[in-house]
Amino acid sequence: MAFFAPNFGFLLAGRLIQGLGVGVSMPLLQTIMLSIFPPEKRGAAMGTVGLVVGLAPALGPTLSGWIVDNWDWRMLFLMMVPIVVTVIILAFFFMKSVIPNTDQKIDLISVITSTIGFGALLYGFSTAGNDGWTDIYVLLYLALGVIFVVLFGLRQLKMDEPFLDIRVFKYGEFSLAAVLSGVANLALVGSEMVIPLYIQNIRGESAFHSGLILLPGALAMGVMSPITGRLFDRYGAKFMAIAGMTMLTLGSIPFLFITKETSILFVIVFYAIRMFGIAATMMPVTTSGMNVLPFNKISHGTAVNNTFRQVLSSIGTAILISVLSSVTKNSMPSATMLKETPLKYADHATNAVLSGYHAAFFISALFAALALIFAFFLKKGNNAPKTLVKEDK
Repeated sequence: MAFFAPNFGFLLAGRLIQGLGVGVSMPLLQTIMLSIFPPEKRGAAMGTVGLVVGLAPALGPTLSGWIVDNWDWRMLFLMMVPIVVTVIILAFFFMKSVIPNTDQKIDLISVITSTIGFGALLYGFSTAGNDGWTDIYVLLYLALGVIFVVLFGLRQLKMDEPFLDIRVFKYGEFSLAAVLSGVANLALVGSEMVIPLYIQNIRGESAFHSGLILLPGALAMGVMSPITGRLFDRYGAKFMAIAGMTMLTLGSIPFLFITKETSILFVIVFYAIRMFGIAATMMPVTTSGMNVLPFNKISHGTAVNNTFRQVLSSIGTAILISVLSSVTKNSMPSATMLKETPLKYADHATNAVLSGYHAAFFISALFAALALIFAFFLKKGNNAPKTLVKEDK
């Protein structure tokens, strides 16, 4: 659909269907890995998952940048078709049922309330950048989102078999881990959106070169994921989260001072530091949170964790972009300057855009700093039940 899209609406529909596919496959991946590996070995297993997932941000921006610069954008979607078809064929031969199946019905009211609630929240945060945070429609969308999310949550608490079992949040370690992994994912997704905008719009680099600049950091994340998984099995989530969030915070602060003359090496180094921090945090804290859940709650915990992480990342990214847009818009010089001194206007306009980037990175650094504080409240160790460790040995 995306490849043949004749207009934006058709393209958006194709992207939504792609999102549904990812919404099924990513929680399934984590549920299977957490189910077939004992708790004391889940860190290494999830680290391997992190390596695979890390290859996407490593190769994606560079490859897609080259395609956009040299081919039509539709090729971005066409190149996925043979890969996905191959995966589907292999699944018929190699995928096995490792988790007991249950005949669980989908609650239509839960689907409707969650879609409206989370959708309205995201739309409200997204439009705030253009319309302002005091716009009546922005406030209405945000209020509508909050109301329907609350209705969705109340219904889940009353159901015997909830659509999304939010009762897993009663486990404090799981809740804390969900927040930390959500912030790490926000830092990953947000930076992959904001930094390329700076590289291409301020520095004038092509999409391909923008991807190349981010490649070392993304590769660092992919390489570090298996290592951090094994470190988690040995030292636990608290040590990893504190170290990771410290690197993420320190790696974010220098971006508050970028200018149009900032060296590319500067961007590469501190982006890589941020990615090291994300790799040290995301999978270890996710695994730690899952280890406190009973075995029959793992699938629910995975679903809740992925939902929370994606919603937080989407809303957080929308906030970053809206802050960037709002600050840029408010800092732009007057139209009179454009007529009288166009060169001066161009210089002031560039500074206005840079002010927007500084504000966005300040919000990102603030998120990381708050998450660093939360990391100190994690328990020591990897939360693997001692009885299972003893039996395995």
